[in-house]
Amino acid sequence: MPRPKPVIYGLYSWTPDYGLSYIHPANRRTFEWLEPVGKVFEKIDETEDWILLRYDEQQFKVSGELFKELYTKPPFSFGDLVQEASPEPGRSAHQGLISDVYWDEAADKARFQIVEKKRKVKRVFEAEELRFA
Repeated sequence: MPRPKPVIYGLYSWTPDYGLSYIHPANRRTFEWLEPVGKVFEKIDETEDWILLRYDEQQFKVSGELFKELYTKPPFSFGDLVQEASPEPGRSAHQGLISDVYWDEAADKARFQIVEKKRKVKRVFEAEELRFA
């Protein structure tokens, strides 16, 4: 599904303590497994009853009540091809696709995890540590 323009980014701070009424029945199990707290979502559609959120390649219908829009747009998003800007001497730069976007509320900025050669790099990168490849 193509991204709407402009993309609306936000947080969905749902936990099981809120109950399941906030999550569409078709998405409950996968959304719970995702553990959404602290992750940045793209809001891609909205109806009277539900909003449609995207996280990496997954989409979820959820109640709009818990969605909190981010007014600072992350510099990278899901599927962007990036490269580590300054690798350690003697090591080649990590290069891959953005797979996870986390929000650091204390610093008010996004952090990123990438997939390189079909494997997630364990390290989570700051925006300034990455550049478009």
